[in-house]
Amino acid sequence: MKKIIVSVLGHDRPGIIAAVSDVLFRTGCNIEDVSQTILQTEFAGIFIASLPDSLQIQNLHASLCEKLGPMGLSVLLREMGETGLWDAPPSDPFVITTLGPDRLGLVARITELLAGYGVNISNLKAVFRGGENPQANVMIYEIDIPATVDQHAFRESLYERGAQLGLDISLQHRDIFEAVHRI
Repeated sequence: MKKIIVSVLGHDRPGIIAAVSDVLFRTGCNIEDVSQTILQTEFAGIFIASLPDSLQIQNLHASLCEKLGPMGLSVLLREMGETGLWDAPPSDPFVITTLGPDRLGLVARITELLAGYGVNISNLKAVFRGGENPQANVMIYEIDIPATVDQHAFRESLYERGAQLGLDISLQHRDIFEAVHRI
């Protein structure tokens, strides 16, 4: 059975997930993973679904465009390759939070440091509303730090980069972060 990645972008409104999932259901596709978010006023959704052998990707794309086009949504389909799963090294889950004034390069400079240490970002939420109010400019990175990384050196580098960028940075193990922020 083939797997497909369905990406949907457009102005947010109620019913987008219902419309996509309805088309997938009616064409015999099984949704395996979904991630969606709203960025300012824009919807961004990614679906991974398995397709029945009888369904052509072009036909699925046409059905999605017919349903979603009138809603002003763009659809991109891509077949998943047979690459398998990424063979991630043993790692520990952490959460980085940053607060600080908005300026160019914040995401680029933090992610550059993470990549240099071989740290994988599993989730990122960055909200910049501009200005000097640090509470209006927040980044939350869920990351996996390889077990081979010198935690002390990584922490020092991260805090040094935060100081260079004028950011207050916190690094917590994900279990601690979740326990502190549990509703």
